[in-house]
Amino acid sequence: MIELIAEYWKPFLFSDGETLTGLAMTLWLLVASIAMGFVLSLPLAVLRVSRWSLLRWPVQLFTYVFRGTPLYIQLLICYSGIYGIAVVRSQPLLEAFFRDAMNCTLLAFTLNTCAYTVEIFAGAIRSIPYGEIEAAHAYGLSGWRLYLQLILPSALRRALPYYSNEVILMLHATSVAFTATIPDILKVARDANAATFMTFQAFGIAGLLYLALSFGLVGAFRLAERRWLSFLGPAH
Repeated sequence: MIELIAEYWKPFLFSDGETLTGLAMTLWLLVASIAMGFVLSLPLAVLRVSRWSLLRWPVQLFTYVFRGTPLYIQLLICYSGIYGIAVVRSQPLLEAFFRDAMNCTLLAFTLNTCAYTVEIFAGAIRSIPYGEIEAAHAYGLSGWRLYLQLILPSALRRALPYYSNEVILMLHATSVAFTATIPDILKVARDANAATFMTFQAFGIAGLLYLALSFGLVGAFRLAERRWLSFLGPAH
């Protein structure tokens, strides 16, 4: 174990001397995909709860497809499937985009987490008591101002416990990035195992790194819930 750590601690944590690897790469994949998925999910969640079916159904189909298929398959389609289409290869911008493993990985992760986040936020919007909306109407709020100043801020606070689960699940899901040759924690562990045959030690270190990240995220979300969800607790 000591020999393995002495040889591979840098790749496990941040770099193999040439590229970003290990913990740093996993954090980059998580933060980038969660951030882009979050931004995309806000307008889609509003459309998901729309009264007009022409706005609601396309979003519902999107979430159905990406929640109903494994992330691993979505990554394979983005990484190798789409690039195999002749039309994609004939377009310089598309060809350059889908030839890059990082682009394909982030695209698959972003769309997957966006689909789950849309349903989480849409459920939070539906759970807002109608009395709050009536009070906002009494103050003259309507349309986009109602969503911007009341519905979305309230829904985001209420969605925190559920969204924290999605972030942690997305952290674990980044482990499939090795399929696209991305040097994340699991890829480094696989390389260390192949070079040293120390299977338990190599994957044990990877498991401990994922565990530490999970505990850190749980603690951060608990602090956020204590700050922004205190209004839902019992009155003092």
